[in-house]
Amino acid sequence: MNNRVEPAESVEVNSNTTRLRRLYEHFRKRKLIWIIVFIILIVVIIVIPTIIAIMKKTKKEKTSSTTSELLTTTTTTTNELLTTTAESESTTTVAKGSTTTQEAVWVPTGSMVSARVYHTASILLNGNILVAGGGTDGSTALSSAEVYNPSTGQWIITGNMSTARYVHTEVTLPNGNILVAGGAADGSTALSSAEVYDPSTRCWTTTGTMTATRVFHTASILPNGNVLVAGGTIDFKTASSSAEVYDSSTGLWTTTDSMIMARVYHTVSILADGRVLVVGGTTDFGTALNSAEVYNPSTGLWRTTGYMSTARYHHTASILPNGNVLVTGGTADGSTALSSAEVYDSSTGLWTSTGNMNTARYLHTQVTLTNGNILVVGGRDRDRPGLTSAEVYNPFTGLWTTTEGTITARFLHTASILTNGNVLVAGGTAAGNPSFSCVEVYG
Repeated sequence: MNNRVEPAESVEVNSNTTRLRRLYEHFRKRKLIWIIVFIILIVVIIVIPTIIAIMKKTKKEKTSSTTSELLTTTTTTTNELLTTTAESESTTTVAKGSTTTQEAVWVPTGSMVSARVYHTASILLNGNILVAGGGTDGSTALSSAEVYNPSTGQWIITGNMSTARYVHTEVTLPNGNILVAGGAADGSTALSSAEVYDPSTRCWTTTGTMTATRVFHTASILPNGNVLVAGGTIDFKTASSSAEVYDSSTGLWTTTDSMIMARVYHTVSILADGRVLVVGGTTDFGTALNSAEVYNPSTGLWRTTGYMSTARYHHTASILPNGNVLVTGGTADGSTALSSAEVYDSSTGLWTSTGNMNTARYLHTQVTLTNGNILVVGGRDRDRPGLTSAEVYNPFTGLWTTTEGTITARFLHTASILTNGNVLVAGGTAAGNPSFSCVEVYG
C-alpha cells in the first residue's frame, strides 16, 4: 500500500504561492500609489512656486517698463538747484526737479481808468474786484471807484463815493456789500464818514458816522458780521488807541474797549476762534512797536499777548493754513527795511522766528495763495522806492523762494486773490511816478 503525501504538499505549496502572489500584487499597487503621491508633492513644492516666481518677475518687468515710458513722456528731471539766502549770508540748497508744470508769471492786464495810490480793493461775490478811492499824488483824494472783470481783463467805472478819500479801510459785509470808513480828504484832514457800496445797484449810500476821525486805521469783519475799527490817527500827528464797532444791521457805530497801546501803521488778523489780533505799528510815527494784543468780541475787551522779536511797522500779516499768523518785513525806523519774518501761534500766544525773506521790504503786499503758500509783492527799501521782486513763503518748510518779479516796480499798491487763484496787483507808486494805473496778474 502506497501512502503518498505529495498531493497534500502540492496543495500547500500552491496555496502559499497564491498567497505570496496576492501579497506581491498588493504591495505593488501600494508602491504605485506612493510614487504618484511623491510626484504630486514634487509638483506642489517645486514646480508651482517656480511658475509663480516667473510670472511675478515678468509682471514686474512689464510694470517697470510702462512706468519708465510714462516718466519719459511726462517729466524731465534736472539737477537744477534752488538757493535761498538769508541775511546772515548762510545758504540753504535744495535739489529741485523740474516737471512740465510752468512757474507762475506776471502778465499785464487792462489798466485802471484812474491812476491810484493809497486806494483799497475788495473781491465782490461775482468774482469781480472793486477798487475805491485813493489819491493821484498822495495828497489829492479821489471819490471814483471802478470794477475789474477777470473774464474780460477790463475795468469799468462804477458809482462815485459821496466823499473823496484815501488811506481809508474797506471790508466786505455778510450780504456782499462793501463798507468804506474814514481816511483822509487831503494831507491834513481826517474823516469820520462811512458809506456802503451795493454791487447790484452799483451805487454808494452813506451810513452811520464813526465816533472819531481816523486815518491809517484797521477794519475787521467779526464773526457776527459787525465790523471792528481800531487805532489810526485823528490828526496825522498822534496815534489813537480807541476802537469802535459798526453794526451792519443798523448802520450805527458804538465805541468799545480801547487798545492797550495807541497804534498806527499796524496790522490786523482774524484768528480761527473769531478773536482779532493787532500787531506792531508805531505810537509816534517813528518808534516801532513789538507788542501785540487780542480783542475778544464776546467780552469786548483787549488783552496783551506775546511780543514779537523785532519791532516793526508798515509790515504785512496773513493767516496760515494751520490758523497761525505770519508777519513779514516792515521797518523799525521809517527808512531801513526788514527782511525778517515771524509766526504767531494762536494757541499759545507766542512768536517764533521763521525764514528771512530774500529781499528786505516794507509797504509791500501779502496774499495767501490757494495752496496755502504766501506771496509777497513789491514794496520799498531805503535806497529803492519801488521794488519789482516777489517771493513765496512755504509754511510747511518755513522757507522763501523767489519768483518772477513784477513788470512794474511799485509800493502802496493793492493785491487781490481772484477766484481762479491768480493774483491781481493794481496801482501804487514808485520813484518818479506819483501813482500808477497799470495792473498785472500773477498766475
